[in-house]
Amino acid sequence: MRIVLPDQVSNIINTLEAAGYEAFAVGGCVRDSVLGREPADWDITTSAKPEQVKELFERTIDTGIQHGTVTVMMDHVGYEVTTYRIDGEYRDSRHPDEVSFTSELREDLRRRDFTINAMAYSERTGMVDIFGGMEDLKQGIVRCVGNAMERFGEDALRILRAVRFAAQLGFEIEKETREAASALAQNLQKISAERIQVELVKLLVSPYPQLLREAWEMGLTRVFFPEFDAMMETTQNHPHHCYTVGEHTLKALEFVEADKTLRLAVLLHDIAKPVTKTTEQGIDHFYGHAALGRQMSEKILRRLKFDNHTIDCVKKLVQFHDTRPETTDRSVRRLMNRAGEDLLPDLFQVMGADLLAQSPYMRVEKLLKLDRIREIYEEILLRGECVSLKTLAVTGRDLTAAGRKPGRGIGETLQRMLEDVLEEPEHNNKEYLLRTYL
Repeated sequence: MRIVLPDQVSNIINTLEAAGYEAFAVGGCVRDSVLGREPADWDITTSAKPEQVKELFERTIDTGIQHGTVTVMMDHVGYEVTTYRIDGEYRDSRHPDEVSFTSELREDLRRRDFTINAMAYSERTGMVDIFGGMEDLKQGIVRCVGNAMERFGEDALRILRAVRFAAQLGFEIEKETREAASALAQNLQKISAERIQVELVKLLVSPYPQLLREAWEMGLTRVFFPEFDAMMETTQNHPHHCYTVGEHTLKALEFVEADKTLRLAVLLHDIAKPVTKTTEQGIDHFYGHAALGRQMSEKILRRLKFDNHTIDCVKKLVQFHDTRPETTDRSVRRLMNRAGEDLLPDLFQVMGADLLAQSPYMRVEKLLKLDRIREIYEEILLRGECVSLKTLAVTGRDLTAAGRKPGRGIGETLQRMLEDVLEEPEHNNKEYLLRTYL
């Protein structure tokens, strides 16, 4: 099979080969090229030692020289060039204690995680596929290179990466690989929250986010996201639902665009249902789950080391996802005020995904109502109506200029003015507001 390498990658490989060394594009870039996907980056493996690589290129950066990696700069783009290596013992279940260089490509490929990531390619040699990666790509299988227990024992993050690759590619996890992942799931405790977060987000924004179910079935979520296990175990005996809380959530993930914030919000929108569940006359209810969900979402996202902006957006979407405003201008203006007008497009997406993953009962009516609420929101924006203090016709400075003493009373007066304007948008007039509230 022929792969079209970028010019810079060809130049690096040709330069190394001209100096008497072996060199290949390797790993994910080869896999993606075979699948017809655009590689995110290109990695190169070579028999040349790091110092030999540095001698051949004008500009290099020692990005991981202790592990054999030198970044070669070409046209302001960096390409990682790594010496063939054999990894030593992995006592922390993440990084080898030491590496040793080898002249054998086979030895370098056999240390890699999955067969589909253990292929190498050069224009001179063609495809090097020692461990059956091409066949596994054809069959749609994620399989460890060699012994799965050994591969996962070396680096526990590979356990979660197996699910992530399955979700990104729509593949199945091979039986022995799956069994080893389940057996060693507890080793994920040794992985940093930051690393878990990266893999979880990649899984969530993949074409198949519902494959988070695989992580649950293999016992992975119980280690880093036990709240999800509680969702999977919580039934919903209610006319509006036909799945467990967890299955409903997995279904809803399919109905929202592949955006980190949106998918996280959908993942967490019903996170508090297991702890708020009550049953009345055989019907399950989850009173207050959205408000408690805001608190739980923040706690979970902080545990997984998400940034403050993401946490702030997600917890608001969780808090307001179950809001059911009336199809009136007044009701929608108040939702815009409470949730934040900029957040509403995302909130509508989360609400829509939630509805689509419920039972068919009144689904059409609920979706039509949501569409009408969205239309009203857009009409309010077009009219430029005030929904927050940012666009109120009166400011605190106006109040002090009119003789009001600085202090808490200023804010209380502005809030009363805003309440008036939310009811009657035409009242957003400086003269009227000052005359009425002073």
